[in-house]
Amino acid sequence: MIRLSFAYLRDRALNTALNILLLALGVASLVILLLFSSQLESRFDRDAQGIDMVVGAKGSPLQLILSSVYHVDIPTGNVPLDTVALLRRQLGVAEAVPLALGDSFRSFRIIGTEPAYPKLLGADIAAGRMFAAPMEAVIGAEVARRTGAGLGQRFVGGHGMSTKESGGDEGPKHEETPFIVVGQLGPTGTVIDRLILTQVQSVWQMHGIASPEAAHDDEHHEGETAKEHEAHVSPAEVTAVLVRFGSPIAAVRLPGFINRQTNLQAAVPAVEVSRLLALVGVGLDAVRGFAVLLMLTSGLSIFVALLTALKEREADMAMLRVIGASRAAIIGQVVSEGLILAGAGAALGLILGHGVIAIAAANIEQLAQLGLSGLSFHPGEAIIVAAALTIGLIAALIPAIRVLQADIAETLANAR
Repeated sequence: MIRLSFAYLRDRALNTALNILLLALGVASLVILLLFSSQLESRFDRDAQGIDMVVGAKGSPLQLILSSVYHVDIPTGNVPLDTVALLRRQLGVAEAVPLALGDSFRSFRIIGTEPAYPKLLGADIAAGRMFAAPMEAVIGAEVARRTGAGLGQRFVGGHGMSTKESGGDEGPKHEETPFIVVGQLGPTGTVIDRLILTQVQSVWQMHGIASPEAAHDDEHHEGETAKEHEAHVSPAEVTAVLVRFGSPIAAVRLPGFINRQTNLQAAVPAVEVSRLLALVGVGLDAVRGFAVLLMLTSGLSIFVALLTALKEREADMAMLRVIGASRAAIIGQVVSEGLILAGAGAALGLILGHGVIAIAAANIEQLAQLGLSGLSFHPGEAIIVAAALTIGLIAALIPAIRVLQADIAETLANAR
């Protein structure tokens, strides 16, 4: 009966291919949405682990989170270096880690920070050591893989945060202040894999900004007053400060205090990511509804195709019953056609869904940065496949029952 089902499907090859393709498009759409939403949410959670609050310049809180936690946007501005000390003095703050952004190397961002930053994200040194002096750099696993950089490698950063879309071209190069790689982090599956870490002083040095200690120790220029000397020295700033709370009280009190009482801005990653996913979710729900409708339409198409085909094959079905085929065998033959169509559509849909995710991640830098992968599988895909097979089963049962209800003698008489 299975061989007979394949023979009938081959006999109407074009109709079979169209039904499979229609169902595959619905399955692929659902798979793409499932992989995108699940991997996006998972990556957001991993990248923000250990970070309870971000403090930066006034502006969009979402932009502050995207630029300082996920490193996929431009910063809102800089804040005074005193902000770090201010936050560390606050009751309930367990850790405050500064970030200085603004430069990159081959589309990978150079981050001025402290050794506490990789520890915050659970990253460990896999080779070499942590930076201990200005212009020493520690590279993430993805940076090492894609640039081929290793310990002892020297490189020059460029101004600006370039992307693959811009050709990976940075702005003016800081030729006079090259970096040297002294360490490499092990892979973590988080944003730190694609970052280059160095001291905050390195970023200041690249831009001709004296550290507070150096500015204080410098002798005044001849004829300058202390006030005039301070005016011509660029202030030492950082881009943002990542904060980890030590008590629930700080989580309740500190963000509101900073936003109301200071010129700074405090943003909580969990809150902003929830808002972002809610906004994205509206669009995803609409596309998901369309995909479900597409699958139901494909089920209706399979039903119509089988009903039409069985009407043409009524004499064949009647002859099978005459030569001894059981009712179960007849139903099994018809149902197998529906399941074969549904199974082929589901398999093709899975391939298309994962293929689209893989191609998008390979060609869209932002998606690659968010960690999207076509090689990851989600348990929910099994539910999608089961739904597709159920649609095929239901679409085939009604025509199968109709065949059994037909009068054999009348059918054979009409066929003569």
